[in-house]
Amino acid sequence: QVQLVESGGGLVQAGGSLRLSCAASGRTFSSYAMGWFRQAPGKEREFVAAISWSAGSTYYADSVKGRFTISRDNAKNTVYLQMNSLKPEDTGVYYCAASRGLGSRVHNYDYWGQGTQVTVSS
Repeated sequence: QVQLVESGGGLVQAGGSLRLSCAASGRTFSSYAMGWFRQAPGKEREFVAAISWSAGSTYYADSVKGRFTISRDNAKNTVYLQMNSLKPEDTGVYYCAASRGLGSRVHNYDYWGQGTQVTVSS
């Protein structure tokens, strides 16, 4: 069992930056791939980024490549999402999730946090 709690969301102007954190409980955190997803009002939840259990592999949605960076610290049971050059279309609730395998599909992930709101103003 893995419990996830996101933090770091907020209101930022376009072009600004935010760093999201996701703290995990459970002794097996380091065995899970981790992902970030987001959901805008009226839209489906979409993949943002993922990182393998060892941090040896990362994977990004085309819409965030070059602007967002996912990382993890297994000693701290935490995964991060550094978001730079934010755009209004990045607005949404951001969720972290844990999976036994690296992937981009919602149904691949077994555990989810409650989400943190990110709002980018133009």
